[in-house]
Amino acid sequence: MQEVIEKIKRGTNEIISEEELRKKLSLGKKLRVKLGVDPTAPDLHLGHTVIINKLKTFQDLGHQIIFLIGDFTARIGDPSGRSQTRPMMTDEQIKVNIKTYTKQVFKILDREKTEVVYNSKWINDLGIVGFMDLIAKSTVAQMLVRDDFKKRYTEDKPISIIEFMYPLLQAYDSVVLNADVELGGNDQKFNLLLGRQIQRDYGIEEPQVIITMPLLEGTDGIKKMSKSYNNYIALNDLPSDMFGKIMSISDELMSKYYELLTQQDLNVVKSMHPRDAKVALACQIVERYHSKKEALEAKEEFDRVFGKKDVPDNIEEYILESNNLKLSDILVKSGMCLSKNEARRLIEQGAVKIDSKKIENDFTVNEFKEFILQTGKRKFKKVVQK
Repeated sequence: MQEVIEKIKRGTNEIISEEELRKKLSLGKKLRVKLGVDPTAPDLHLGHTVIINKLKTFQDLGHQIIFLIGDFTARIGDPSGRSQTRPMMTDEQIKVNIKTYTKQVFKILDREKTEVVYNSKWINDLGIVGFMDLIAKSTVAQMLVRDDFKKRYTEDKPISIIEFMYPLLQAYDSVVLNADVELGGNDQKFNLLLGRQIQRDYGIEEPQVIITMPLLEGTDGIKKMSKSYNNYIALNDLPSDMFGKIMSISDELMSKYYELLTQQDLNVVKSMHPRDAKVALACQIVERYHSKKEALEAKEEFDRVFGKKDVPDNIEEYILESNNLKLSDILVKSGMCLSKNEARRLIEQGAVKIDSKKIENDFTVNEFKEFILQTGKRKFKKVVQK
């Protein structure tokens, strides 16, 4: 029992309650373990997989995994951590995102052993009487206890009534699915606790245990991983991009990535040289979401570019139609920079190279007929002058 508990507890923020979890596990029955995900964006990233990996732990222990796609609740949008009301999504957007979610999640979970459900099935059937019965089980005062709602209320920022419905609908999912355990990020605690309460209100005597997981910082090492912060590593990233992004994270963050994204013995990781540990992490993650062959190729490519100071294969070619252009103009025309100001700034910072030689001043490029242009560590373009 203790070994099982330790596997489940790895990397978690909180279990409410561990005593109830031990009791459920001691009965020897297959627990129904739920995770709800709203398809609000087309791609999953490594931040999403923190919780999905915990689902996988329960699946490997023989329990029934329920992957709930919130095709109804996505229309509202989870208000957790939001400073303003989310825009309503269209049915078409939701359908497109669902296709990518179901494809990506089975890179981790066993498709044959996973129950995939959609909450529109029962919420659409709830009816006005059932809906009124549900919303009567909570109060406005209870909702305003939430930090995000409370903050918006005190700052006189609008809160739509429909946002109050979101936690209740998520809680109702747990009633319909008779969930024994529900997983979520630590920003989901209010919603998960409400699920326990609503289950009791509907007559479920032993409500779900809730397990919260930490939010994973992105490649910047500061903000949570998010597409909106451009610090994410997507499951659909090219193997070379995924490998390079993982190699760019700090040594401190690497330890957290190991804990939350792998089952690697953390004592073994601590005994490794930081760079070797990071390479091993990058290989492991790329292999998991692509293949062993692609992981090896990504490592070789990384070593070729950054270890041997070489350039990658298959660099995109840009044909330069005009002659006697300044380097800053070429950087913009080739798409390496968005503006001349950005181009000049990079040149002044020494972040621009021609044929691996650092360039520190803007000049008219007319002596090269063909050259490799590089900005930063990972952006290359082969420029050919006509």
